[in-house]
Amino acid sequence: MEIALLVLAALGIGVVVGLTGMGGGALMTPTLVFFFGIPPVTAVSSDVVASAFMKPAGSWVHIRNKTVNWQLVRLLVYGSVPSAFLGVLAAHFLIDPAALQSFVKHALGVVLVIAAGGLAVRAYLRLRERAMVRDGRAMALPFDKPVVVPRPVPTILVGVFGGLMVGLTSVGSGSLIIIALMALYPALKANQLVGTDLVQAVPLVVAASVAHLAFGDVDWSVTLPVIIGSIPGTYLGAQLSSRVSGGIVRRALVFVLTLSGLKMMGLSNTIAFSAVGAQMVLGTLAWGWIRHRLGFAFFTFQEKGTAATQLSAAPSSASPSPASPDPSLPSPDPSQEK
Repeated sequence: MEIALLVLAALGIGVVVGLTGMGGGALMTPTLVFFFGIPPVTAVSSDVVASAFMKPAGSWVHIRNKTVNWQLVRLLVYGSVPSAFLGVLAAHFLIDPAALQSFVKHALGVVLVIAAGGLAVRAYLRLRERAMVRDGRAMALPFDKPVVVPRPVPTILVGVFGGLMVGLTSVGSGSLIIIALMALYPALKANQLVGTDLVQAVPLVVAASVAHLAFGDVDWSVTLPVIIGSIPGTYLGAQLSSRVSGGIVRRALVFVLTLSGLKMMGLSNTIAFSAVGAQMVLGTLAWGWIRHRLGFAFFTFQEKGTAATQLSAAPSSASPSPASPDPSLPSPDPSQEK
């Protein structure tokens, strides 16, 4: 029964990954620790190995669609692959084994909270971009492939940091690196951003997986159900992404990441749930205020309703009806018609 529940959990998390392009390690590892009682180190190792099976499928789709910036992939891999090995080695040799479980839990908690904050920053940057395009202060993103000039040093450093976090916590290949890429290369289109991140994550998680396998931390009774559930879940999420609001899913993901991170950091249930409750209320109000300041409706559903009303009213206000000619215009002379 526990195996069936594990498959279902992996299926649900795979759907979230397919919808948002991130959140696999950030959700799977806390789920394994809190709901299934798996030790943190084993959960991290099993999640990383499962990701090595998940990433190539999504990567192939982007490679086939030519939505991968290979220059950025190469720079990220330069930093991420060796640092992923170092992350696993640091967890095993530079930390006392008795304190290893506690260290991984606290490190993962910090990374999860950072990832949640990064998602919020990403949403704000996208909203500000929409406002600038609407007001004519910026050009709309082009439909053709943007020209991106690589920035080697900061890109390699992003790879180093992301690889280190993956080696230590299994989080970083999507939640952290994709946000850093947005900050470094704002001209990248969304599909190129996701495609580049997915492809660079393949050698990253493979390197981390090899290191974890070498140390014998992987529990295949956990890894195999995760693989079985997550692969079809990711595919299903990708199919649903065009029908479900990504904003709603990302907002829920922020709350889940924050709650998981606070629990991993050792906070009590009362404090953790109170903090997330305050985040839901105050965060929603703050987001509405930001939308209002940028000239949008306070709530997203109001914006959709306004757009629908304007669309329905457009035919009557845009031009006169053929059945009701403008009285200010002279009547046509039938004798001049041919």
